[in-house]
Amino acid sequence: MPIKIENLFYDYNPNTPFVAHALKDINLEIGENYFYALIGETGSGKSTLVQHLNALLWPSKGTIRIDEHFIDGNNKKLQKKKKKGVKKLRSHVGLVFQFPEYQLFEKDVLKDVAFGPRNFGIKEEEAIQIAKDSLNLVGIDESYYNRAPFELSGGEKRRVAIAGIIALKPKILVLDEPTAGLDPLGEKEMMDLFLKIHQNGTNVILVTHNMDIVLKYAEKVIVMDKGEVKRFVTPLELFQDQEFLNTVAIEPPLVFKVARELIDNGLNLDLKNISDLPSLASEIAKSKGETK
Repeated sequence: MPIKIENLFYDYNPNTPFVAHALKDINLEIGENYFYALIGETGSGKSTLVQHLNALLWPSKGTIRIDEHFIDGNNKKLQKKKKKGVKKLRSHVGLVFQFPEYQLFEKDVLKDVAFGPRNFGIKEEEAIQIAKDSLNLVGIDESYYNRAPFELSGGEKRRVAIAGIIALKPKILVLDEPTAGLDPLGEKEMMDLFLKIHQNGTNVILVTHNMDIVLKYAEKVIVMDKGEVKRFVTPLELFQDQEFLNTVAIEPPLVFKVARELIDNGLNLDLKNISDLPSLASEIAKSKGETK
């Protein structure tokens, strides 16, 4: 079990009149070889939770075990010291922020991507080869190697920044709104890239507000609300439960909206059989045949 979270609490501005209880008694087991989506309203605790997974934030209370790594929020003495093993953990859990291109800083693309491996003690020649492999994976060819990152387009910058995370060879890749600001084509290309990375053996945890992406790519969905985990289900199980979606203010994917409109207008559709436009069309055809 790569991630086990027990009794996790986190407070912003603790011991002040401005304290905010961001996470409340989170208990969660995230298994291997899945593409997860983490969803919820703004302020539900999604970003706070994922920042705990590579110790950017340290628990107020509770524990997190990620393979051999252990984060102990109950050990107050440890919290006062430099956190041991954090550097190694951050190569194990790669975190891609909402606008990863802001993480670029080296004078050329190849050096930027090779920085992470070098920082973890990889020799220069090997670090350069790892950087080339990572850039190739995200679709950046050698004609870009000597270009300044800041001269690239927005989509290219994002790919280079993601290559820098991939170069650390994380076992778990956490993506915090990685398609923000992209047009539909760029969004699809980015998500197909993450799917490819997942299919190559990396666990993916995606934070997103886009339910169409959740339906298309995720295998399991974690729903958060007001700092708590409310559901841990498959996308189809989630989007069939309109009453629950209403309670957590989540809009279903477009295909489910259309299906429900058709049901309200008299078509006999089975939501369990609908996951995309082709399956919706198939259900419509089946319903039309039944009504003849």
